[in-house]
Amino acid sequence: MGMVRQDFRKVYPFADHFWDRQGLKLHYVDEGKGEPVVMVHGNPTWSFYWRELIKDLSKDHRVVAPDHIGMGLSDKPGDDAYQYTLRSRVEDLDGLLDFLKVREDITLVVHDWGGMIGMNWACRRPERVKRLVVLNTWAFDYPEGARVPPALALARSPLGAFLVRGLNLFSLGAAMTCVKPGSMSGQIFSGYIAPYDSWNNRRAVHRFVQDIPVNPQDPAYDLMKWTGDHLHQFAGKPMLLIWGGRDFVFNDVFYEEWRRRFPKAETLHLPKAGHYVLEDASERIVPEIRAFLARN
Repeated sequence: MGMVRQDFRKVYPFADHFWDRQGLKLHYVDEGKGEPVVMVHGNPTWSFYWRELIKDLSKDHRVVAPDHIGMGLSDKPGDDAYQYTLRSRVEDLDGLLDFLKVREDITLVVHDWGGMIGMNWACRRPERVKRLVVLNTWAFDYPEGARVPPALALARSPLGAFLVRGLNLFSLGAAMTCVKPGSMSGQIFSGYIAPYDSWNNRRAVHRFVQDIPVNPQDPAYDLMKWTGDHLHQFAGKPMLLIWGGRDFVFNDVFYEEWRRRFPKAETLHLPKAGHYVLEDASERIVPEIRAFLARN
């Protein structure tokens, strides 16, 4: 992965930091000084997704962006050494923020699985959270009219391991279909797929898909329900909803559910942007988030 890694370093120029998570190395970005901004990524991305936002906000904030275990530049252990579950992810985030002494006035920025992870953590620690920035994600039961897209259902099927871990179709497919056609350069594309260069290194990508809480018997289902039931704690806190309207996973049904739950939230809806909304519209989104922080 060495050559590819140097390739994406040109657009991801951050120092590497590692937290020892019971013998596993969890990689994180920690840039700048000031009020903390914590960014939680989803699947199959990593802290690379936040790079333009990190560059801007770290001028006057302390920005922390972890890579989940098995993702990005973090260790990629076997199932015997790590439980690839929502509960583990929330505990990792909690442990990292305690280790970094990031305990108050946090602006939490979440995308994709980062919404469920970040919001479950926030519901346990509401007093630590000052503001919320929510990009194409969910933190509640599937709203009426929403369903698991066929591509995700296939990745969860018995064929999933072959497709996701053997052919790398989940990472490749996401990098191709979650942005506007032709909008991602080869350098950025390689940055997204670089960490997932072998069967073993794609384990977390597959486990995330398997862990999606769709049915009551799914391991993460109870945590998901609990999170949805406790989101109301943030009704009085500043929230910015940023949404790419061309997201086939978290479509506008999810956006409207966030708006229903948080009618006072500020919104930026980008009808032509895809699931990787920051890739498609960072020039619109980064100043919008900066202005939101300044207003609140």
